Amino acid sequence: MSHAREDDQLILGASDRIELIATIVMALAAIATAWCAFQATKWSGIQAIEFSNANGGRVESTRADALANSQRAIDVGVFTSWLDAVAEEIETGQIPPVRENGYQPVEGTLSAFYYERMRDEFRPALDAWLAADPLNDPEAPASPFAMPEYQLAAVAESDALLEQSAQDRQDALDANQNGDNYVLTTVGFALVIFFGGVSSKLVERRNRWITIGVALVLFAGGLVAVFSLPI
Repeated sequence: MSHAREDDQLILGASDRIELIATIVMALAAIATAWCAFQATKWSGIQAIEFSNANGGRVESTRADALANSQRAIDVGVFTSWLDAVAEEIETGQIPPVRENGYQPVEGTLSAFYYERMRDEFRPALDAWLAADPLNDPEAPASPFAMPEYQLAAVAESDALLEQSAQDRQDALDANQNGDNYVLTTVGFALVIFFGGVSSKLVERRNRWITIGVALVLFAGGLVAVFSLPI
Protein backbone atom coordinates (compact mmCIF):
# COMPACT_ATOMS: atom_id res chain seq x y z
CA MET A 1 0.00 0.00 0.00
CA SER A 2 2.80 2.40 0.82
CA HIS A 3 4.41 1.82 -2.56
CA ALA A 4 1.09 2.47 -4.35
CA ARG A 5 0.60 5.61 -2.35
CA GLU A 6 4.08 6.83 -3.26
CA ASP A 7 3.42 6.12 -6.94
CA ASP A 8 0.18 8.11 -6.77
CA GLN A 9 2.02 11.01 -5.18
CA LEU A 10 4.70 10.92 -7.90
CA ILE A 11 2.01 10.93 -10.58
CA LEU A 12 0.23 13.80 -8.90
CA GLY A 13 3.51 15.68 -8.58
CA ALA A 14 4.31 15.21 -12.27
CA SER A 15 0.77 16.28 -13.15
CA ASP A 16 1.17 19.42 -11.08
CA ARG A 17 4.45 20.23 -12.83
CA ILE A 18 2.81 19.82 -16.23
CA GLU A 19 -0.07 22.05 -15.13
CA LEU A 20 2.39 24.69 -13.89
CA ILE A 21 4.46 24.60 -17.08
CA ALA A 22 1.34 24.76 -19.23
CA THR A 23 -0.03 27.70 -17.25
CA ILE A 24 3.22 29.65 -17.50
CA VAL A 25 3.61 28.97 -21.22
CA MET A 26 0.00 29.93 -21.97
CA ALA A 27 0.33 33.14 -19.93
CA LEU A 28 3.50 34.13 -21.72
CA ALA A 29 1.95 33.23 -25.09
CA ALA A 30 -1.07 35.39 -24.28
CA ILE A 31 1.22 38.33 -23.50
CA ALA A 32 3.19 37.73 -26.70
CA THR A 33 -0.06 37.51 -28.68
CA ALA A 34 -1.17 40.90 -27.34
CA TRP A 35 2.22 42.40 -28.20
CA CYS A 36 2.14 41.02 -31.74
CA ALA A 37 -1.41 42.28 -32.27
CA PHE A 38 -0.32 45.72 -31.06
CA GLN A 39 2.67 45.76 -33.42
CA ALA A 40 0.55 44.57 -36.36
CA THR A 41 -1.84 47.47 -35.74
CA LYS A 42 1.02 49.96 -35.52
CA TRP A 43 2.55 48.73 -38.76
CA SER A 44 -0.86 48.92 -40.41
CA GLY A 45 -1.00 52.60 -39.44
CA ILE A 46 2.49 53.21 -40.80
CA GLN A 47 1.47 51.49 -44.02
CA ALA A 48 -1.51 53.83 -44.43
CA ILE A 49 0.64 56.90 -43.74
CA GLU A 50 3.35 55.87 -46.20
CA PHE A 51 0.82 55.09 -48.95
CA SER A 52 -0.73 58.51 -48.33
CA ASN A 53 2.71 60.14 -48.57
CA ALA A 54 3.41 58.25 -51.79
CA ASN A 55 0.15 59.39 -53.37
CA GLY A 56 0.75 62.98 -52.26
CA GLY A 57 4.29 62.88 -53.63
CA ARG A 58 3.04 61.71 -57.02
CA VAL A 59 0.50 64.53 -57.11
CA GLU A 60 3.16 67.12 -56.25
CA SER A 61 5.51 65.57 -58.80
CA THR A 62 2.84 65.91 -61.47
CA ARG A 63 2.34 69.56 -60.55
CA ALA A 64 6.06 70.26 -60.75
CA ASP A 65 6.24 68.48 -64.10
CA ALA A 66 3.32 70.55 -65.41
CA LEU A 67 5.09 73.72 -64.24
CA ALA A 68 8.27 72.60 -66.03
CA ASN A 69 6.31 72.00 -69.23
CA SER A 70 4.78 75.47 -68.98
CA GLN A 71 8.18 77.06 -68.42
CA ARG A 72 9.64 75.11 -71.31
CA ALA A 73 6.80 76.30 -73.57
CA ILE A 74 7.46 79.91 -72.52
CA ASP A 75 11.18 79.51 -73.22
CA VAL A 76 10.50 78.03 -76.65
CA GLY A 77 8.04 80.79 -77.53
CA VAL A 78 10.28 83.64 -76.40
CA PHE A 79 13.35 82.07 -78.04
CA THR A 80 11.54 81.60 -81.35
CA SER A 81 10.34 85.21 -81.31
CA TRP A 82 13.81 86.43 -80.36
CA LEU A 83 15.42 84.36 -83.12
CA ASP A 84 13.01 85.76 -85.74
CA ALA A 85 13.70 89.30 -84.51
CA VAL A 86 17.47 88.80 -84.60
CA ALA A 87 17.34 87.36 -88.12
CA GLU A 88 15.26 90.29 -89.35
CA GLU A 89 17.44 92.88 -87.61
CA ILE A 90 20.62 91.35 -89.00
CA GLU A 91 19.09 91.33 -92.48
CA THR A 92 18.03 94.97 -92.23
CA GLY A 93 21.31 96.05 -90.64
CA GLN A 94 19.84 97.14 -87.32
CA ILE A 95 22.33 94.97 -85.46
CA PRO A 96 25.64 93.40 -86.51
CA PRO A 97 25.88 89.64 -87.09
CA VAL A 98 26.27 87.58 -83.96
CA ARG A 99 29.96 87.26 -83.09
CA GLU A 100 31.94 84.74 -81.11
CA ASN A 101 31.78 86.85 -77.95
CA GLY A 102 28.05 86.22 -77.81
CA TYR A 103 24.93 88.19 -78.47
CA GLN A 104 24.86 91.75 -77.18
CA PRO A 105 21.37 93.28 -77.12
CA VAL A 106 21.02 96.62 -78.85
CA GLU A 107 18.77 99.00 -76.96
CA GLY A 108 15.52 99.78 -78.70
CA THR A 109 15.45 96.65 -80.85
CA LEU A 110 12.80 93.97 -80.73
CA SER A 111 15.41 91.30 -80.12
CA ALA A 112 16.65 93.18 -77.05
CA PHE A 113 13.06 93.39 -75.83
CA TYR A 114 12.69 89.63 -76.05
CA TYR A 115 16.16 88.98 -74.63
CA GLU A 116 15.52 91.04 -71.51
CA ARG A 117 12.33 89.07 -70.85
CA MET A 118 13.88 85.63 -71.07
CA ARG A 119 13.71 83.60 -67.91
CA ASP A 120 16.82 83.40 -65.77
CA GLU A 121 16.95 79.62 -66.16
CA PHE A 122 16.99 79.90 -69.96
CA ARG A 123 19.51 82.68 -70.52
CA PRO A 124 22.63 80.67 -69.49
CA ALA A 125 21.70 78.01 -72.04
CA LEU A 126 21.22 80.66 -74.75
CA ASP A 127 24.56 82.31 -73.97
CA ALA A 128 26.31 78.92 -74.06
CA TRP A 129 24.60 78.11 -77.36
CA LEU A 130 25.65 81.41 -78.91
CA ALA A 131 29.20 80.86 -77.67
CA ALA A 132 29.19 77.59 -79.66
CA ASP A 133 28.80 79.77 -82.83
CA PRO A 134 25.76 77.94 -84.23
CA LEU A 135 25.59 80.21 -87.30
CA ASN A 136 28.99 79.08 -88.53
CA ASP A 137 29.73 75.78 -86.80
CA PRO A 138 27.66 72.85 -88.10
CA GLU A 139 28.73 70.78 -85.08
CA ALA A 140 27.06 73.21 -82.67
CA PRO A 141 23.89 72.01 -80.88
CA ALA A 142 20.68 72.63 -82.79
CA SER A 143 19.18 74.85 -80.09
CA PRO A 144 19.78 76.12 -76.54
CA PHE A 145 17.41 73.42 -75.31
CA ALA A 146 20.02 70.80 -76.22
CA MET A 147 22.65 72.51 -74.05
CA PRO A 148 23.56 71.00 -70.67
CA GLU A 149 23.15 74.50 -69.21
CA TYR A 150 19.42 74.30 -69.79
CA GLN A 151 18.27 73.06 -66.41
CA LEU A 152 14.81 73.57 -64.94
CA ALA A 153 14.44 73.55 -61.18
CA ALA A 154 10.87 72.29 -61.63
CA VAL A 155 12.17 69.21 -63.46
CA ALA A 156 14.63 68.44 -60.68
CA GLU A 157 11.88 68.93 -58.11
CA SER A 158 9.53 66.64 -60.03
CA ASP A 159 12.18 63.92 -60.26
CA ALA A 160 13.01 64.24 -56.55
CA LEU A 161 9.34 64.05 -55.57
CA LEU A 162 8.81 61.04 -57.80
CA GLU A 163 11.82 59.28 -56.30
CA GLN A 164 10.60 60.05 -52.77
CA SER A 165 7.14 58.81 -53.71
CA ALA A 166 8.64 55.52 -54.88
CA GLN A 167 10.55 55.24 -51.59
CA ASP A 168 7.39 55.97 -49.59
CA ARG A 169 5.54 53.29 -51.51
CA GLN A 170 8.30 50.79 -50.80
CA ASP A 171 8.20 51.75 -47.12
CA ALA A 172 4.44 51.13 -47.15
CA LEU A 173 4.95 47.69 -48.69
CA ASP A 174 7.61 46.89 -46.09
CA ALA A 175 5.25 48.01 -43.31
CA ASN A 176 2.53 45.79 -44.75
CA GLN A 177 4.90 42.83 -44.77
CA ASN A 178 5.95 43.51 -41.18
CA GLY A 179 2.31 43.66 -40.13
CA ASP A 180 1.62 40.36 -41.89
CA ASN A 181 4.60 38.77 -40.16
CA TYR A 182 3.31 39.87 -36.76
CA VAL A 183 -0.13 38.48 -37.58
CA LEU A 184 1.45 35.17 -38.58
CA THR A 185 3.42 35.12 -35.32
CA THR A 186 0.16 35.77 -33.45
CA VAL A 187 -1.28 32.63 -35.04
CA GLY A 188 1.75 30.71 -33.79
CA PHE A 189 1.23 31.92 -30.23
CA ALA A 190 -2.46 31.01 -30.49
CA LEU A 191 -1.35 27.45 -31.27
CA VAL A 192 0.84 27.57 -28.17
CA ILE A 193 -2.20 28.43 -26.06
CA PHE A 194 -4.18 25.67 -27.81
CA PHE A 195 -1.63 22.93 -27.14
CA GLY A 196 -1.06 24.22 -23.60
CA GLY A 197 -4.78 23.99 -22.93
CA VAL A 198 -5.08 20.54 -24.50
CA SER A 199 -2.25 19.19 -22.33
CA SER A 200 -4.34 19.72 -19.21
CA LYS A 201 -7.22 17.68 -20.65
CA LEU A 202 -5.26 14.55 -21.49
CA VAL A 203 -5.12 11.63 -19.07
CA GLU A 204 -1.91 9.87 -20.01
CA ARG A 205 1.17 11.63 -18.72
CA ARG A 206 3.16 10.77 -21.86
CA ASN A 207 0.63 12.48 -24.12
CA ARG A 208 0.54 15.50 -21.82
CA TRP A 209 4.31 15.87 -22.00
CA ILE A 210 4.19 15.56 -25.80
CA THR A 211 1.59 18.32 -26.17
CA ILE A 212 3.32 20.61 -23.72
CA GLY A 213 6.58 19.93 -25.58
CA VAL A 214 4.96 20.98 -28.84
CA ALA A 215 3.69 24.13 -27.12
CA LEU A 216 7.20 24.91 -25.84
CA VAL A 217 8.74 24.42 -29.29
CA LEU A 218 6.14 26.66 -30.89
CA PHE A 219 6.63 29.26 -28.17
CA ALA A 220 10.40 29.26 -28.62
CA GLY A 221 10.00 29.60 -32.40
CA GLY A 222 7.55 32.43 -31.90
CA LEU A 223 9.97 34.28 -29.63
CA VAL A 224 12.75 33.94 -32.19
CA ALA A 225 10.42 35.32 -34.86
CA VAL A 226 9.30 38.24 -32.67
CA PHE A 227 12.86 39.28 -31.80
CA SER A 228 13.81 39.17 -35.49
CA LEU A 229 10.99 41.52 -36.52
CA PRO A 230 11.35 45.31 -36.49
CA ILE A 231 9.45 47.30 -33.88
